[in-house]
Amino acid sequence: MSQDLEHVQCLIIGSGPAGYTAAIYAARADLKPVLYTGMLAGGQLTQTTDVENFPGYPNGIMGPEMMEDFRKQAERFGTDIRFGYVSSVDFSSLPHKVVVDESTTILADTVIISTGASAKWLGLESEMKYNGFGVSACAVCDGFFFRGQDVAIVGAGDTAAEEATYLAKLCRKVYMLVRRDEFRASKAMVTRVQNTPNIEIVYNTETKEIVGDGQNVTGVLVLNNKTQEEKTLDVTGFFVAIGHHPNTDIFKGWIDMDETGYILTKPGTTQTNIEGVFCCGDAQDNVYRQAITAAGTGCMAALDAERYLAAKEAEVEMH
Repeated sequence: MSQDLEHVQCLIIGSGPAGYTAAIYAARADLKPVLYTGMLAGGQLTQTTDVENFPGYPNGIMGPEMMEDFRKQAERFGTDIRFGYVSSVDFSSLPHKVVVDESTTILADTVIISTGASAKWLGLESEMKYNGFGVSACAVCDGFFFRGQDVAIVGAGDTAAEEATYLAKLCRKVYMLVRRDEFRASKAMVTRVQNTPNIEIVYNTETKEIVGDGQNVTGVLVLNNKTQEEKTLDVTGFFVAIGHHPNTDIFKGWIDMDETGYILTKPGTTQTNIEGVFCCGDAQDNVYRQAITAAGTGCMAALDAERYLAAKEAEVEMH
């Protein structure tokens, strides 16, 4: 353990809509929160272009700009925002020990985890090149931009099936690219996809390359892994729905999680199995995964932390 010790009332790990909202509420409750941004300050939203579904921005806003607004608001109320990542934690005793950048140890009375999740990508160079310009990992966020157009979605699980049917309502045609000859999704979801006339399921298909004109997506080159035949589908949008990975690895062994790594919270609260440790945003939400729901749970986490500290204080006074 390092010699740099610092004691804080409320430590927030992560800086997306959940972390910054938690910071706003915690700062206003005079918990003097310290927030570490993680490697991607602002979270997933800094990798999206237009956000049109967050209330209060009638004309829409760019993702990075919106996160900058969140940050300024958190700072205005006195949040100490620091660039750095949490490298390890020790939740065996109170206050909790959290090591930042493998060098600084913070002792925290409460910890709010808002480390988010990362979309899984196929790993193609063209996918990154056109990310935000036709390539997306969130149909609910970005499907609207492809109204009346032809799009492709890759994935075979429930999320992919759900997103394909969502896109089918907006788009003229949806190609659903499934790598094997069957779905992983539940029967009900598969039936829904099969009964949607403008979804074409393309089995045994792998994505070779996303094709574009340097500005936007114009098609996708696919390979039939049975016949080895290649062809290009003319699409303007390409959606990746092969899952998300919650950024929770450093909490393994301390915090209860589901098999994918999403942190489990007590129903109706943001409490984890560890006293004084709360979790909000996409690190615990594998269902909705929207900026607005993340912000909502960020507010809940700060209120939970504030009430926890108030109850602790009352206990001390009674003794």
